[in-house]
Amino acid sequence: MNPLFVRQLCACVVLLALLPGCYREQRPLPGAPATASPTDPLRLSGLQPGEPKASATANNPFEKNAYATSQGKRLFKQYNCAGCHGSGGGGGMGPALMDDKWIYGPEPANIYATIVQGRPNGMPSFGGHIPEEQLWQLVAYVRSLSGQLGSAVAPARSDSLSPGKAEQQRQKEEPREGGLPQQAQ
Repeated sequence: MNPLFVRQLCACVVLLALLPGCYREQRPLPGAPATASPTDPLRLSGLQPGEPKASATANNPFEKNAYATSQGKRLFKQYNCAGCHGSGGGGGMGPALMDDKWIYGPEPANIYATIVQGRPNGMPSFGGHIPEEQLWQLVAYVRSLSGQLGSAVAPARSDSLSPGKAEQQRQKEEPREGGLPQQAQ
């Protein structure tokens, strides 16, 4: 047999043997929520007639998606949520998001409603200003702050100074409804 042919054959066998090692974990976005269509009217107020949107009562489609949760972390900073909530530990105006005190409940639908509709005494309404997909990413990140998501989903590290451990390394807090904001205690 030709030595060049033997070398090429060996190279092909080695490449085929190494090919299964190139497998990368698949991270598809599970049923990404539809974004608002251009024909939807812009919301000028948190008060809207009719039934609440179905998505406000649904579970978060990004709850088990590490990429979406890290995007929520990025959005938390970009939308200046940290201006009121600090880095999740409370910042004077807004309540802490890292503890077990949940004023309006820990469920994804409650957090979604808080962001979209706002709350009395300070939380503005962001409904109509933030796309649906980004809303759910923010919800996933807010839940990760108190350890409500699995450690494989929560962002592993922070690129800035942090008041505590990374979200992934925190102990899970059992949420209590009706907790009071820090400044009211």
